[in-house]
Amino acid sequence: MPLVGTKEMFKKAYEGGFAIGAFNVNNMEIVQGITEAAAALKSPVILQCSAGARKYAKHAYLVHLVKAALEVEDIPIALHLDHGPDFETCKSCIDGGFTSVMIDKSGLSFEDNIKETKRVVEYAHAHGVVVEAELGTLAGIEDDVKVEHGNEAYTRPEEVEEFVSRTGCDSLAIAIGTSHGAYKFTPEQCTRDPETGILVPPPLRFDVLAEIEKKIPNFPIVLHGASSVIQKYVKIINDNGGKLKDAVGIPEDQLRKAAKSAVCKINIDSDLRLAMTAGIREHFMQHPDHFDPRQYIAPGRDYIKELVEHKIKDVLGSDGSAPAIMDLVNAK
Repeated sequence: MPLVGTKEMFKKAYEGGFAIGAFNVNNMEIVQGITEAAAALKSPVILQCSAGARKYAKHAYLVHLVKAALEVEDIPIALHLDHGPDFETCKSCIDGGFTSVMIDKSGLSFEDNIKETKRVVEYAHAHGVVVEAELGTLAGIEDDVKVEHGNEAYTRPEEVEEFVSRTGCDSLAIAIGTSHGAYKFTPEQCTRDPETGILVPPPLRFDVLAEIEKKIPNFPIVLHGASSVIQKYVKIINDNGGKLKDAVGIPEDQLRKAAKSAVCKINIDSDLRLAMTAGIREHFMQHPDHFDPRQYIAPGRDYIKELVEHKIKDVLGSDGSAPAIMDLVNAK
């Protein structure tokens, strides 16, 4: 089956009170782990590539890896550009087989963001591709996205209606307290659980989300920087020679709440990296004599599959138990 866009996915997600997982891919094993998990649960999935991933793996390799997954797994898959930095990158992905692109000009002024986003929207729509835009900025570091803590800015609800109307974008990434990377918050921003010692981040601004929903009803909202930095994988990494101190993410109960709202797409990247690293580190400690990449990358792939199954079933709610999901899978 061919790659699909996200419009029908988001429509079903909005109506059904769940979210579609958008998982970042960089190599074959990550693609395999994600799509095997999605297929096992009969879930549609968005595979997304950042500008950094395209530099690392090359555009053609990523596109063909995703198309190979379509030959193996019988589920709807969308291929999305994550954080497209400029028109030229978006155009390259549109011309090169992507079904969805994000143009991120959130660091510009409101008017310049509109101007640059609209340019991408016009080209994308003329080629049957949907566009995600961003209003507001998230702190943290992930690939080429770097915003220092203290310089992030919540999305202003009073701006979203004008922004969506003037740009014609198909979905909107907002800033309500999520953050990029495994170190999403500084210790000063958090409280520390007295029993576990784990940092507890400040809650997401659901009040801001509610105001945005009122301004643009029935419009798909996207959450970036939504990895939970699952402590199971952090512990495995640290127990096997890693040094991840005070890595903390978005609590999953808050993501479940978001998935039942207008949030139709939730981005997960850092959790994938942690899962793969955990599997590889654990394998090397248990088998220091191994040197075949197939031996030590496979456990990382297994942890990615485990992670994605958990996210789809227990957090996003996009598994085949939802009637709307079966409509999507059967209509692919």
